[in-house]
Amino acid sequence: MMRSLPITGALLELQKTVEAHADAFGLDYFPQVFEVCDYDTINILAAQGGFPSRYPHWRFGMEYDQLSKGYAYGLQKIYEMVINTDPCYAYLLQANNWVDQKLVMCHVYGHNDFFKNNAWFSGTNRKMMDVMANHGTKIRRYMDRYGQDAVESFIDRVLSLENLLDVSELFETSALKRRRSELTEKAKTEFSDDGYAIDDRSSALKSFMRSKTRNEKKDEVKKEEDEFQAAVEAPHTKTRDILGYLIQHAPIEEWQADVIGILREEAYYFLPQRMTKIMNEGWASYWHSRMMTEKVANGNEIIEFADKHAGVMAMSRQQINPYKIGIELFRDIEYRWDTGRFGKEYNDCTDMNQKMNWDKKLGLGREKIFEVRKSHNDISFIDEFLTPEFCHRQQIFTYKYNARTGRFEIDSKDFEAIKSKLLAQLTNFGTPIIEVEDGNYLNRKELLLSHTHYGIDLDMNYAQETLRNLFAIWRRPVNLRTKFDEKEVIFHYDGKEFKSLH
Repeated sequence: MMRSLPITGALLELQKTVEAHADAFGLDYFPQVFEVCDYDTINILAAQGGFPSRYPHWRFGMEYDQLSKGYAYGLQKIYEMVINTDPCYAYLLQANNWVDQKLVMCHVYGHNDFFKNNAWFSGTNRKMMDVMANHGTKIRRYMDRYGQDAVESFIDRVLSLENLLDVSELFETSALKRRRSELTEKAKTEFSDDGYAIDDRSSALKSFMRSKTRNEKKDEVKKEEDEFQAAVEAPHTKTRDILGYLIQHAPIEEWQADVIGILREEAYYFLPQRMTKIMNEGWASYWHSRMMTEKVANGNEIIEFADKHAGVMAMSRQQINPYKIGIELFRDIEYRWDTGRFGKEYNDCTDMNQKMNWDKKLGLGREKIFEVRKSHNDISFIDEFLTPEFCHRQQIFTYKYNARTGRFEIDSKDFEAIKSKLLAQLTNFGTPIIEVEDGNYLNRKELLLSHTHYGIDLDMNYAQETLRNLFAIWRRPVNLRTKFDEKEVIFHYDGKEFKSLH
């Protein structure tokens, strides 16, 4: 494997040129660091989410294998990878031709600007490269101490729950940040373990250790009583932060609490990227298109660029293309605010000829798209700025599979139906909304979760596996309240069998 290397020579000069154009267009970004690597290296990086020093786990090997086969069979190709850090790291594929490298650099500066300025990324740790390396070191220590199989098996269970997050946890008040800082300083002076400070562990473990005091030596009966007591004392406050709840109230060992805290911290770090996929890729595509066509690409490179760009923007009937929807929606917003096609006067106009030729020459488009990229996520972006005119121009319809013809066919051209389907796909990333309802259900120390039902029943295969993994961590029966076949039901798992309680 070739290690990633800093860019030099012509690539470094190209970065200076692209950066000057990014400055001229008004982009605001973290210091940008480009490194170059071969395809095997970039597959390894992609499999690990862009972080070369993550904890060891079989899923990274599986993802690497899939990426490598995809490249070998010509099914996919990774041109670049960019990381939300300060400085912002991006990896270039050594095999890219010169037009590809230009396009990728322009695209990366768009991502960098988005990472720095979008509100949903404001609470993310910009030093995550170091944090991920520390996480890897700690999990390797736990594997040495408790056995690789035991730790990896526990990680498997926690990863099955990592999408059960609370979006509101991305934001903290200044008071909460100050309080956390005070507790961190206190932990530094009061505790130490095995030669490294407790502060070196995750913040989740610090909270876990503050909330539970345990004697160093307990007989088995006393230990079991303490574990049950932890569940009894679990509050009835509802929360969607399932992993955070387990850290505080599940009867688990300190190393297990730390592992959950590590995986939870990483899941929240990646959460804004899931919430802004359309906007983030659309913003980067908008700027690579502007910079390439107006400043960076030479006349004899435009056709090759257009061919590459068109391939990235191709739409499918099976799923939306975030690059295409994002770039076109940003362009549409810019056009509407330049011409004044917004507000009460425009919306109330019933003269179609006047509406078709509407142009107030306001020139507010550039200012507006910068404002939008700062405050929205994909759901609010689609909800506020998707219009019937946009769907008509882009030929966005809802499709369904026709078993008789074996093809996907147009199901509806109705704007509200199109918008509702898009928003349904984006809400909670298309996964069920689950929250803790009770940590002492029926006063039997059982865990009760509730599913917010929006008309789509749970996939029971996934639900059963989730309950199975929760049981392994909670160590008491777990329950899930939901609707199934339009009837309210509670699914119960006691470690031996699943059953429904109507």
